[in-house]
Amino acid sequence: MTSAVEPGTVPGGEPGAAPAELEAHFEATLAHKDRVEPRDWMPERYRRTLVRQIAQHAHSEIIGMQPEGNWISRAPSLRRKAILLAKVQDEAGHGLYLYSATETLGVTRTELTERLVSGAQKYSSIFNYPTLSYADVGTIGWLVDGAAICNQVPLCRTSFGPYGRAMIRICKEESFHQRQGYELLMTMMRGTDEQRAMVQESVDRFWWPSLMMFGPPDDASPNTAQSMAWGIKTHTNDELRQRFVDMTVPQAEALGVTLPDPELAWNEERAAHDFGEIDWDEFWRVVGGDGPCNAQRVAHRKKAWDDGAWVREAATAFARKQEQQQEAA
Repeated sequence: MTSAVEPGTVPGGEPGAAPAELEAHFEATLAHKDRVEPRDWMPERYRRTLVRQIAQHAHSEIIGMQPEGNWISRAPSLRRKAILLAKVQDEAGHGLYLYSATETLGVTRTELTERLVSGAQKYSSIFNYPTLSYADVGTIGWLVDGAAICNQVPLCRTSFGPYGRAMIRICKEESFHQRQGYELLMTMMRGTDEQRAMVQESVDRFWWPSLMMFGPPDDASPNTAQSMAWGIKTHTNDELRQRFVDMTVPQAEALGVTLPDPELAWNEERAAHDFGEIDWDEFWRVVGGDGPCNAQRVAHRKKAWDDGAWVREAATAFARKQEQQQEAA
């Protein structure tokens, strides 16, 4: 792991190193699979890419609290309420870890939130779909968090230190969330015909949006090649999507649900599952802001941000007063 150094220096070198030396040290760090740390020199494009990706991830965790939070008060038992409440709290924590990682790149949490509520930064398209039944809580845990695990486990080895370290804890908790969702669906599938039908209907709605979570196909993903060259990503969107499909099919069989894709089939030659074409028009429409819940999700977040302004102001004033008292002492 590289050591923290003053900006404009090379570890073990002299302050004010030439740009070529800094670039060479950065490239050597990546070549050796070492971590880039916040005080290390980095290309501006690398920093901007990290800000975009980590902020989008943080926003997704925070916005993602809304669809499941919708069911906390309506969960069928105290145990289920406690499980769901704990999960939603975990997602808030994930957002805080990731905002903190982004702040090490020189952008404030206030800036990030303002970019989110203004539409300048995006979040995962999956959270623009409504949760219409309680079965959706289990389906999100199984499919959405399962897709997140496929996407995020490789990020534990990402080239930027704070992001990779945050992902280690996040992935452990997401894995638990996935098992919780699967357990809930399994319980419902052992219940009444109505409960089984509710699960199937939920899976029918969330399957394709879950596949869209990995982003556009590789030939339409403008950032993937450079992110992989920098070690920010280690797998392409399509590689991760295929891994998710292969992981999920046997789980669906164990649950007794049918994945809504008539083209889904095992391919002996590829040793992987073939699956149907994703509706990319829908994907781009939702990413562009025209999904079922885009406006609702952002409006809810903006209201919470605006309503909390007095808390932030009071905390800032209190911190300033304590600092003044310490200086006076």
